[in-house]
Amino acid sequence: MSLDTVFGLHAVESLVRSEPDSVLSIQVQEGREDKRLSKLLNLVQQTNIKLEHVPRKTLDTLVSGRHQGVVAVIKAEAEKTEGDLEDILQGLSVPPFLLILDSVTDPHNLGACLRSADAAGVHAVIVPKDKSAPLNSVARKVACGAAEHVPVIRVTNLARTMKWLQSYGIWITGAAGEAESNIYQTDFKGSIALAMGAESSGLRRLTREHCDQLTKIPMVGSVSSLNVSVATGICLFEALRQRSNDIG
Repeated sequence: MSLDTVFGLHAVESLVRSEPDSVLSIQVQEGREDKRLSKLLNLVQQTNIKLEHVPRKTLDTLVSGRHQGVVAVIKAEAEKTEGDLEDILQGLSVPPFLLILDSVTDPHNLGACLRSADAAGVHAVIVPKDKSAPLNSVARKVACGAAEHVPVIRVTNLARTMKWLQSYGIWITGAAGEAESNIYQTDFKGSIALAMGAESSGLRRLTREHCDQLTKIPMVGSVSSLNVSVATGICLFEALRQRSNDIG
């Protein structure tokens, strides 16, 4: 069985609340005592999760990041694929709301996009197998629990998956700086997927060509682009604003 880690107080607490059966053990820094940690420990004591107190150096060797004195060792999940995406869509009782991330290679950005996706009500995030950040402990920590709620679907051929989504009745909108319409003029209601590209290069040519329409974020300052996670959040919440009337 392959193992993975989740670290940070908020991320571990969210994991224990949502998927306690996936947690093999929680390792806590020896000597640390504060209200936030006590809240987590009280929660863990209500489960069958093994709790271990270890030196800080042990935690430092487990993860490369600010662990805040707590690391959860979990069962590594098998990656979700195209077949899982179809199951997700068939199980929905509302119009699908999907996010496509093309060539987002930084785990911090992936985690931040997942956090926004969860908050905006996205049903699944689709990424290519190649040139895409792994859903590792860094991404999970930045996601603050969203990684346990929003499925991440890794697909072999992103363009082919987009074509399949369109045959399923899903309208794909790509974010591109050269688009004529901006997000406030774009219709995000109904069955949709929003496609976002890497900060430096944007959507790849084939991805862009498989979009039904393009849109942009209006910019009035001196900067020419936004971080992909910031741009994703802005677009997702404009879509949520428009869709709110439909979802009640």
